[in-house]
Amino acid sequence: MPAHLILGGARSGKSRHAESLAIASGLPVTVIATAEALDDEMKARIRRHQDDRPAGWRTVETPLALAATLAREAAAGRCVIVDCLTLWLTNLMADVGDLPDPAGAGLPPVLHAERAALLEILPTLRGEVLLVANEVGLGLVPDTALGRFFRDEAGRLNQMAAAACERVTFVAAGLPLALKGGA
Repeated sequence: MPAHLILGGARSGKSRHAESLAIASGLPVTVIATAEALDDEMKARIRRHQDDRPAGWRTVETPLALAATLAREAAAGRCVIVDCLTLWLTNLMADVGDLPDPAGAGLPPVLHAERAALLEILPTLRGEVLLVANEVGLGLVPDTALGRFFRDEAGRLNQMAAAACERVTFVAAGLPLALKGGA
């Protein structure tokens, strides 16, 4: 079954929607968690997410090598939730030295390679694959070059993932809106 991208803003209910789809699938569930617990607040957020999940779900922490982890974890008769693509992008950007020049010199190699690997593998994955991502382009234009670069790359990643997925859902205020492929 081709992948399903679930987009939304902060606290929109996108993760909860992905979890409800996973429960409804009736399949064994693996959550690929991309967040890193770098401070106490993030540790608490991660713990809250873990506590809210059903007891039988597996969690695989993958801050960087997402395509390789998906290749290993996605399989017929299984459901995988990736939560979330935006934090994965953040992790990749943390390893980037200088930003590309504003004239468009291209992506840093690590970003380009990891994004290309993800987009290449998405159509080949088996089982139910639910990708969660933040929609960050609905707010103000960031006032720093790094902020604008992140916003732009998150938007590009979401567009490319949406093109590669059979289904895309936007969640706002806990309400899912099918953008592609039905409910």
